[in-house]
Amino acid sequence: MRIEWPTLGLIVLCYGAFGLALWFLPVWAAVLVLMPVIALQASLQHEVLHGHPFGDRRLGEPLVFASLNLAIPYIRFRDTHLAHHMDANLTDPYDDPESNYLDPAQWQRLPRAAQLVLRVNNTLLGRMLIGPALAQMVFMAEDLRAIRAGAYGIASAWLAHGVACIAILALVAWSPLPIWAYLLACYGGLSILKIRTFLEHQAHDRVRGRTVIIEDRGVLAFLFLNNNLHVVHHMHPRLPWYRLPGIYFANRTRYLARNDGYVYRSYGEIFRRHLIRAKDPVAHPLYPQK
Repeated sequence: MRIEWPTLGLIVLCYGAFGLALWFLPVWAAVLVLMPVIALQASLQHEVLHGHPFGDRRLGEPLVFASLNLAIPYIRFRDTHLAHHMDANLTDPYDDPESNYLDPAQWQRLPRAAQLVLRVNNTLLGRMLIGPALAQMVFMAEDLRAIRAGAYGIASAWLAHGVACIAILALVAWSPLPIWAYLLACYGGLSILKIRTFLEHQAHDRVRGRTVIIEDRGVLAFLFLNNNLHVVHHMHPRLPWYRLPGIYFANRTRYLARNDGYVYRSYGEIFRRHLIRAKDPVAHPLYPQK
Protein backbone atom coordinates (compact mmCIF):
# COMPACT_ATOMS: atom_id res chain seq x y z
CA MET A 1 0.00 0.00 0.00
CA ARG A 2 1.15 3.55 -0.63
CA ILE A 3 -0.39 4.31 2.78
CA GLU A 4 -0.70 1.39 5.21
CA TRP A 5 -4.16 2.18 6.51
CA PRO A 6 -4.21 -0.52 9.25
CA THR A 7 -1.16 1.08 10.85
CA LEU A 8 -2.40 4.62 10.41
CA GLY A 9 -5.79 3.66 11.82
CA LEU A 10 -4.17 1.99 14.81
CA ILE A 11 -2.18 5.13 15.54
CA VAL A 12 -5.44 7.10 15.61
CA LEU A 13 -7.09 4.52 17.89
CA CYS A 14 -4.08 4.52 20.20
CA TYR A 15 -4.25 8.27 20.76
CA GLY A 16 -8.01 8.10 21.04
CA ALA A 17 -7.67 5.58 23.89
CA PHE A 18 -5.01 7.82 25.43
CA GLY A 19 -7.38 10.80 25.47
CA LEU A 20 -10.26 8.67 26.76
CA ALA A 21 -8.16 7.47 29.69
CA LEU A 22 -6.97 10.97 30.57
CA TRP A 23 -10.35 12.69 30.53
CA PHE A 24 -13.13 10.20 31.03
CA LEU A 25 -12.00 7.30 33.21
CA PRO A 26 -11.57 7.10 36.99
CA VAL A 27 -7.96 7.04 38.12
CA TRP A 28 -7.68 3.28 38.68
CA ALA A 29 -9.25 2.50 35.29
CA ALA A 30 -7.18 5.15 33.55
CA VAL A 31 -3.95 3.61 34.82
CA LEU A 32 -5.04 0.14 33.71
CA VAL A 33 -5.93 1.41 30.24
CA LEU A 34 -2.89 3.63 29.85
CA MET A 35 -0.37 0.85 30.54
CA PRO A 36 -1.20 -1.13 27.38
CA VAL A 37 -1.77 2.08 25.41
CA ILE A 38 1.73 3.27 26.29
CA ALA A 39 3.17 -0.13 25.36
CA LEU A 40 1.24 -0.06 22.07
CA GLN A 41 2.56 3.38 21.20
CA ALA A 42 6.13 2.11 21.65
CA SER A 43 5.30 -0.72 19.24
CA LEU A 44 3.95 1.84 16.79
CA GLN A 45 7.19 3.79 17.13
CA HIS A 46 8.95 0.58 16.14
CA GLU A 47 6.74 0.29 13.06
CA VAL A 48 7.43 3.88 12.05
CA LEU A 49 11.21 3.61 12.34
CA HIS A 50 11.03 0.68 9.91
CA GLY A 51 9.22 2.79 7.34
CA HIS A 52 5.53 2.45 8.15
CA PRO A 53 2.78 3.55 7.54
CA PHE A 54 4.29 5.59 4.71
CA GLY A 55 7.15 4.68 2.42
CA ASP A 56 9.13 7.62 3.75
CA ARG A 57 9.91 7.23 7.45
CA ARG A 58 10.10 11.00 7.89
CA LEU A 59 6.38 11.30 7.17
CA GLY A 60 5.48 8.92 9.98
CA GLU A 61 7.88 10.14 12.63
CA PRO A 62 5.89 13.26 13.65
CA LEU A 63 2.98 10.94 14.53
CA VAL A 64 4.97 9.05 17.18
CA PHE A 65 7.85 11.38 18.04
CA ALA A 66 6.57 12.18 21.54
CA SER A 67 7.17 9.01 23.58
CA LEU A 68 4.17 8.49 25.84
CA ASN A 69 6.38 6.38 28.13
CA LEU A 70 8.54 9.50 28.87
CA ALA A 71 11.60 7.24 29.09
CA ILE A 72 13.29 6.74 25.73
CA PRO A 73 13.71 9.49 23.13
CA TYR A 74 12.27 8.36 19.82
CA ILE A 75 15.45 9.37 17.98
CA ARG A 76 17.61 7.28 20.30
CA PHE A 77 15.22 4.33 20.02
CA ARG A 78 15.32 4.63 16.23
CA ASP A 79 19.09 4.85 15.97
CA THR A 80 19.92 2.12 18.48
CA HIS A 81 17.26 -0.23 17.12
CA LEU A 82 18.44 0.12 13.54
CA ALA A 83 21.97 -0.62 14.77
CA HIS A 84 20.55 -3.68 16.54
CA HIS A 85 19.39 -4.96 13.14
CA MET A 86 23.00 -5.70 12.19
CA ASP A 87 22.30 -9.37 12.77
CA ALA A 88 25.96 -10.40 12.85
CA ASN A 89 26.27 -8.46 16.12
CA LEU A 90 23.18 -9.85 17.84
CA THR A 91 23.70 -10.43 21.61
CA ASP A 92 27.23 -8.95 21.50
CA PRO A 93 27.67 -7.07 24.82
CA TYR A 94 29.33 -4.15 23.07
CA ASP A 95 28.09 -4.02 19.48
CA ASP A 96 24.41 -4.90 19.98
CA PRO A 97 22.71 -1.90 21.64
CA GLU A 98 19.82 -4.11 22.82
CA SER A 99 21.90 -6.96 24.26
CA ASN A 100 21.13 -8.01 27.84
CA TYR A 101 24.42 -9.91 28.17
CA LEU A 102 27.60 -8.63 29.77
CA ASP A 103 31.18 -9.32 28.87
CA PRO A 104 32.23 -12.13 31.31
CA ALA A 105 35.25 -10.06 32.37
CA GLN A 106 33.00 -7.12 33.23
CA TRP A 107 30.64 -9.45 35.10
CA GLN A 108 33.47 -10.76 37.27
CA ARG A 109 34.45 -7.23 38.29
CA LEU A 110 30.97 -6.31 39.54
CA PRO A 111 30.26 -6.23 43.29
CA ARG A 112 28.18 -9.12 44.59
CA ALA A 113 25.22 -6.83 45.26
CA ALA A 114 25.21 -5.67 41.62
CA GLN A 115 25.46 -9.28 40.44
CA LEU A 116 22.47 -10.19 42.59
CA VAL A 117 20.39 -7.37 41.10
CA LEU A 118 21.29 -8.46 37.57
CA ARG A 119 20.46 -12.09 38.34
CA VAL A 120 17.04 -11.03 39.58
CA ASN A 121 16.66 -8.93 36.43
CA ASN A 122 17.28 -12.05 34.36
CA THR A 123 14.03 -13.62 35.55
CA LEU A 124 10.83 -12.49 33.87
CA LEU A 125 9.38 -11.26 37.16
CA GLY A 126 12.53 -9.29 37.89
CA ARG A 127 12.63 -7.89 34.38
CA MET A 128 9.08 -6.60 34.79
CA LEU A 129 9.53 -5.21 38.33
CA ILE A 130 13.01 -3.68 38.27
CA GLY A 131 13.89 -3.96 34.60
CA PRO A 132 12.42 -0.62 33.48
CA ALA A 133 14.28 1.35 36.16
CA LEU A 134 17.53 -0.57 35.72
CA ALA A 135 17.51 -0.30 31.93
CA GLN A 136 16.73 3.41 32.09
CA MET A 137 19.61 4.11 34.45
CA VAL A 138 22.08 2.17 32.29
CA PHE A 139 20.79 3.72 29.06
CA MET A 140 20.99 7.27 30.40
CA ALA A 141 24.43 6.71 31.92
CA GLU A 142 25.79 5.44 28.60
CA ASP A 143 24.25 8.35 26.70
CA LEU A 144 25.64 10.82 29.24
CA ARG A 145 29.13 9.40 28.72
CA ALA A 146 28.69 9.73 24.96
CA ILE A 147 27.51 13.33 25.30
CA ARG A 148 30.51 14.19 27.46
CA ALA A 149 32.71 12.69 24.75
CA GLY A 150 31.18 15.04 22.19
CA ALA A 151 28.18 13.16 20.79
CA TYR A 152 26.08 16.26 20.27
CA GLY A 153 23.53 14.41 18.16
CA ILE A 154 22.63 12.36 21.24
CA ALA A 155 22.38 15.54 23.29
CA SER A 156 19.99 17.09 20.77
CA ALA A 157 17.88 13.91 20.80
CA TRP A 158 17.49 14.17 24.55
CA LEU A 159 16.74 17.89 24.34
CA ALA A 160 13.96 17.29 21.82
CA HIS A 161 12.68 14.44 23.99
CA GLY A 162 12.62 16.75 27.01
CA VAL A 163 10.46 19.26 25.14
CA ALA A 164 8.08 16.44 24.10
CA CYS A 165 7.89 15.17 27.68
CA ILE A 166 7.00 18.65 28.95
CA ALA A 167 4.18 18.79 26.41
CA ILE A 168 2.84 15.38 27.45
CA LEU A 169 3.00 16.21 31.15
CA ALA A 170 1.31 19.56 30.50
CA LEU A 171 -1.50 17.69 28.78
CA VAL A 172 -1.78 15.30 31.73
CA ALA A 173 -1.77 18.23 34.16
CA TRP A 174 -4.61 19.78 32.19
CA SER A 175 -6.61 16.55 32.41
CA PRO A 176 -8.29 15.19 35.57
CA LEU A 177 -5.66 12.45 35.91
CA PRO A 178 -3.00 13.07 38.59
CA ILE A 179 0.61 13.20 37.41
CA TRP A 180 1.58 10.41 39.81
CA ALA A 181 -1.01 8.13 38.22
CA TYR A 182 0.36 8.83 34.76
CA LEU A 183 3.92 8.10 35.91
CA LEU A 184 2.70 4.82 37.39
CA ALA A 185 1.09 3.96 34.05
CA CYS A 186 4.35 4.78 32.27
CA TYR A 187 6.23 2.33 34.44
CA GLY A 188 3.56 -0.28 33.86
CA GLY A 189 3.73 0.23 30.11
CA LEU A 190 7.51 -0.19 30.15
CA SER A 191 7.06 -3.30 32.27
CA ILE A 192 4.77 -4.79 29.63
CA LEU A 193 7.37 -4.06 26.96
CA LYS A 194 9.96 -5.97 29.00
CA ILE A 195 7.92 -9.12 28.41
CA ARG A 196 8.57 -8.74 24.68
CA THR A 197 12.30 -8.11 24.95
CA PHE A 198 12.92 -10.68 27.69
CA LEU A 199 14.13 -13.48 25.40
CA GLU A 200 13.98 -12.10 21.87
CA HIS A 201 17.59 -13.14 21.37
CA GLN A 202 19.82 -15.85 22.80
CA ALA A 203 23.54 -16.53 22.74
CA HIS A 204 24.18 -18.94 19.88
CA ASP A 205 27.28 -19.72 17.88
CA ARG A 206 25.37 -19.15 14.64
CA VAL A 207 23.61 -15.88 13.84
CA ARG A 208 20.57 -17.71 12.50
CA GLY A 209 19.89 -19.33 15.89
CA ARG A 210 19.85 -16.12 17.94
CA THR A 211 16.34 -14.84 17.25
CA VAL A 212 13.15 -16.23 18.75
CA ILE A 213 9.72 -17.18 17.49
CA ILE A 214 6.84 -16.97 19.99
CA GLU A 215 3.73 -18.41 18.39
CA ASP A 216 1.32 -16.29 20.37
CA ARG A 217 -1.82 -14.80 18.81
CA GLY A 218 -3.26 -13.13 21.92
CA VAL A 219 -3.38 -9.71 23.54
CA LEU A 220 0.37 -9.44 24.07
CA ALA A 221 1.09 -10.34 20.46
CA PHE A 222 -1.27 -7.52 19.44
CA LEU A 223 0.35 -5.01 21.80
CA PHE A 224 3.74 -5.99 20.38
CA LEU A 225 2.36 -5.79 16.83
CA ASN A 226 3.35 -9.40 16.13
CA ASN A 227 6.99 -8.70 16.88
CA ASN A 228 6.89 -11.94 18.85
CA LEU A 229 7.41 -13.57 15.42
CA HIS A 230 10.81 -12.02 15.74
CA VAL A 231 12.88 -13.99 13.28
CA VAL A 232 10.38 -13.06 10.54
CA HIS A 233 10.78 -9.41 11.46
CA HIS A 234 14.58 -9.62 11.38
CA MET A 235 14.53 -11.36 8.00
CA HIS A 236 11.94 -8.96 6.55
CA PRO A 237 12.12 -5.71 8.58
CA ARG A 238 10.07 -3.77 6.02
CA LEU A 239 7.03 -6.05 6.36
CA PRO A 240 4.17 -4.34 8.24
CA TRP A 241 2.97 -5.89 11.47
CA TYR A 242 -0.32 -7.19 10.09
CA ARG A 243 1.42 -9.32 7.46
CA LEU A 244 3.84 -11.13 9.79
CA PRO A 245 1.46 -13.90 11.02
CA GLY A 246 0.37 -14.85 7.51
CA ILE A 247 3.95 -14.99 6.26
CA TYR A 248 5.09 -17.01 9.26
CA PHE A 249 2.34 -19.60 9.46
CA ALA A 250 2.43 -20.17 5.69
CA ASN A 251 6.16 -20.94 5.97
CA ARG A 252 6.43 -22.20 9.56
CA THR A 253 8.79 -25.09 8.86
CA ARG A 254 11.16 -22.83 6.98
CA TYR A 255 11.38 -20.25 9.74
CA LEU A 256 11.85 -22.83 12.50
CA ALA A 257 14.66 -24.41 10.50
CA ARG A 258 16.06 -20.94 9.96
CA ASN A 259 16.36 -20.17 13.68
CA ASP A 260 17.36 -23.69 14.77
CA GLY A 261 14.06 -24.26 16.56
CA TYR A 262 14.32 -21.39 19.05
CA VAL A 263 10.56 -21.30 19.64
CA TYR A 264 7.96 -20.88 22.37
CA ARG A 265 4.30 -21.72 21.85
CA SER A 266 2.95 -18.72 23.77
CA TYR A 267 3.74 -16.04 26.30
CA GLY A 268 1.96 -18.27 28.81
CA GLU A 269 4.70 -20.84 28.32
CA ILE A 270 7.34 -18.18 28.94
CA PHE A 271 5.64 -17.10 32.16
CA ARG A 272 5.44 -20.70 33.37
CA ARG A 273 9.06 -21.46 32.59
CA HIS A 274 10.82 -18.21 33.41
CA LEU A 275 8.76 -16.12 35.82
CA ILE A 276 11.21 -16.79 38.67
CA ARG A 277 13.85 -18.83 36.84
CA ALA A 278 16.38 -17.20 34.53
CA LYS A 279 16.66 -18.45 30.98
CA ASP A 280 20.20 -17.18 30.49
CA PRO A 281 23.24 -16.22 32.53
CA VAL A 282 24.05 -12.53 32.71
CA ALA A 283 27.58 -13.09 31.38
CA HIS A 284 27.61 -13.94 27.68
CA PRO A 285 28.34 -17.68 27.62
CA LEU A 286 30.08 -17.60 24.22
CA TYR A 287 31.82 -14.25 24.35
CA PRO A 288 35.42 -15.47 24.92
CA GLN A 289 35.12 -17.47 21.68
CA LYS A 290 34.27 -14.43 19.57
